[in-house]
Amino acid sequence: MLKFCVLASGSSGNSSLVATSRTRLLVDAGLGVRDLAQRLASAGESLDTLDAILITHEHSDHVAGLCRLLRKLGRTVPVYITQRTAPTVDWENCNPTLERFQAGSSFRIGDIDVDSFTIPHDAIDPVGYTFRAGGVKIGIATDLGYIPDSIKYHLRSTDVLLLESNHDVEMLKVGPYPWSVKQRVMGRNGHLSNDVVSDYLLSDFASGTMALILGHLSEHNNHPELVRMSAAAALERRGLNTRLVVAEQHRPSEVFTF
Repeated sequence: MLKFCVLASGSSGNSSLVATSRTRLLVDAGLGVRDLAQRLASAGESLDTLDAILITHEHSDHVAGLCRLLRKLGRTVPVYITQRTAPTVDWENCNPTLERFQAGSSFRIGDIDVDSFTIPHDAIDPVGYTFRAGGVKIGIATDLGYIPDSIKYHLRSTDVLLLESNHDVEMLKVGPYPWSVKQRVMGRNGHLSNDVVSDYLLSDFASGTMALILGHLSEHNNHPELVRMSAAAALERRGLNTRLVVAEQHRPSEVFTF
């Protein structure tokens, strides 16, 4: 069995669970330990079952809880992180066991095959991941300014895909952010808009994907119903019956099992 749950998705903290009966992986650790423990419990797991932690990049909403988590675990749980990202994380009062890798590398953790790929974002060396086990493929691609062909390649044949749908362009333009921040968000190293996601769904989205989870929504520049309507319209135009889910910041998604 392969299990996937988005524990949290948004600018206040990100974390996901990928698990088989033998191997439990945490992707990003942007939540506090207590909150993370509660959300893992809702997915039928616990902190004690984690075998490894994988980091996408060094921004605080992805690593803010990492050192506290490692101290809480009280045992050696390896942290998979790119060679260039590792020095950018504050490891104070923390003695991590790091498994450094080159962005684009593939490796195996327990019975799960992991592929990493570079994503365009304003971090030092950000990556997305795909996970394979038992003939099932899960993809995670958030915090990216656009979707180059290399990422489209990695996301082919996914059974479940967590993809960013961060902002509505018009809401962003009239929203509260300073213009410099708006330019960053809309830039090629920023975040995906609903429109860009819709274009991807119309042209390159894998037709066999069973579930599409859209996440990392901006609290100020987007709305879940806008995300849902835009993506649903694109899927309908393609004639696809893909299950559509909008991930939330303050509660975990359903648990997807295969």
